[in-house]
Amino acid sequence: MKEKSPAYAELIQNYTRFDTCPVTATLAVIGGKWKPIILYLISHDVNRFGELLKMVDGISKKVLTAQLRELERDGILHRKVYAEIPPRVEYSITAKGLTLRPILIAMREWGLENLEGLAR
Repeated sequence: MKEKSPAYAELIQNYTRFDTCPVTATLAVIGGKWKPIILYLISHDVNRFGELLKMVDGISKKVLTAQLRELERDGILHRKVYAEIPPRVEYSITAKGLTLRPILIAMREWGLENLEGLAR
């Protein structure tokens, strides 16, 4: 039988310590069809609801609202409401959200490198 790697031992230790997979925990916060796209755009200063709605192809207002609320609840985004008429709302990424930026940049780089070979 092949000996397990040190990475495997660390994986088992993390499962035991946290009673879940760390990747599962990350996906619980940023997983799904829309959240990575929303986070990528907001981390690049696309911060108004209408802008996001235009740029995230295929998302509905209802789903965008729900996704933004979840990201805000999880401390990834900050929502600022301006006391204007009509009301203006802007979203920004929090310090906690910025820690996800390397993941988003890696996803962007992979996409750029492989875009031609991907089915759309």
